[in-house]
Amino acid sequence: MSVSNNFSTLCNNLKMRDIIIDKIQRRYKRITKRINYEYRNLDSETSYSLYVGSYGRGTEIWTSDIDLIVHLPYKTYDKYNNYKGNGQSALLQDVKRALQKTYATSHIKGDGQVIGINFEDNINFEVVPAFINKDKQSYTYPDTNNGGIWRTTNPRSEMEAMKNRNSLTNKNLKRLCRMARAWKSNCNVPISGILIDTLAYKFINECQYKDKSFLYYDFISRDFFKYLKELDKEINYWLAPGSNRRVYKSGNFQFKASSAYNLSLEAIEYQTKEYWHSANNKWRDIYGTRYPK
Repeated sequence: MSVSNNFSTLCNNLKMRDIIIDKIQRRYKRITKRINYEYRNLDSETSYSLYVGSYGRGTEIWTSDIDLIVHLPYKTYDKYNNYKGNGQSALLQDVKRALQKTYATSHIKGDGQVIGINFEDNINFEVVPAFINKDKQSYTYPDTNNGGIWRTTNPRSEMEAMKNRNSLTNKNLKRLCRMARAWKSNCNVPISGILIDTLAYKFINECQYKDKSFLYYDFISRDFFKYLKELDKEINYWLAPGSNRRVYKSGNFQFKASSAYNLSLEAIEYQTKEYWHSANNKWRDIYGTRYPK
């Protein structure tokens, strides 16, 4: 029994199973093919679409919603931008109707900013129709709220920032993000996935163990929870890596972080005494049953 083996096992246990990844890829290809055929008369399963969100950043562990941008031709933007009254809503409804040709028996909703496709196995998709901007990086997408407006997003810059810092930190950034999601799920922490990634990105850059092996994951965990618990509760948002968009908090996660910090101190103390069973139970109180016994 060792810290290195235990945290290596945890990280392996948090990886999506191959069977789940295969399902996601098959649905991604079917969605992409339908949109390309409808809007470009193109028979392609991979062109003009992009995984975004936690799955696109490579930090997801559960399969709740898979976020996908489908890139539509600019003439479609012109058509709906010239609508009299909420062309954004009309666009979402049109994309919804197109997807229903492929997923006739699935529950499909189109509201707000996405078309949601719900499947019986809960591996759901949220599809965002969007238009590439002149910088070839950012996208314009519809928001049906408040009478309909166009918004801008730059997911590629966020994914690139995460990828680069992950490489510089011996892959520890994305592993930390996944572990933090396990903590969120196990302890019902009021924090979004993008905020986890944003704060982990900021923390890992200053962490003295940022490029170390699994042997130091107990210290990385302890220090991350210390970082979170000491963040000012009056701060309402942070800037996402790469895009610098505002990422708002959904609640005060600092209390749960303080509890996790205290548990990590107890776990590390047990480890120094080689009380492995007690130490592992403390880590399982934080990360759940995917941490080994």
